[in-house]
Formats: sequence, structure tokens, C-alpha cells
Amino acid sequence: MNNNSPKKPNYLLGMVCAIVGHNMRVTKKVTPHINEYKCQSCGQEFTDNLNGNLEELTSKTKKLNAVVGSFSHRRMQRNMPQSA
Repeated sequence: MNNNSPKKPNYLLGMVCAIVGHNMRVTKKVTPHINEYKCQSCGQEFTDNLNGNLEELTSKTKKLNAVVGSFSHRRMQRNMPQSA
């Protein structure tokens, strides 16, 4: 039986992360200043907010990051110099 459902956060490891701190890894670079992170220990996901602080990644912030990322990508493509 192949179980491809996403992992649920391990609450015991979540308690350890609350005491010791999360072990973050960048999972997606949205823009040069906004990233999405995932804790290697408990599986919680975070993102940068407008102030540069980390906040939990919700479905709303994930959609917002996708829109901001596509806007940033189009803007960078438009501003790149054309090679002759």
C-alpha cells in the first residue's frame, strides 16, 4: 500500500522545537527577500512576513507568496537586458 499523504507534524518533536528551537531549511525562494522554510524536526512550515520575521505558512500566505513570486519573476524578466 503506497501512502503518499503529507506527513503530519510530530507533536513530541514540536515540543522539543518549542524548547530548543526549529531546525529550518529553505524549501522555496519566492523572491530574493521572501523564502518559505520547513523545520527538519517537526515538519512545520514558515515564511517571511512584511517585517522580515517568520510566521506560520497557511494556505492564505502560500497563495499570496505564489502571486508575489509570479509578479516578481515577470518583473525580473522584463528588466533583463536583451542580448544581441
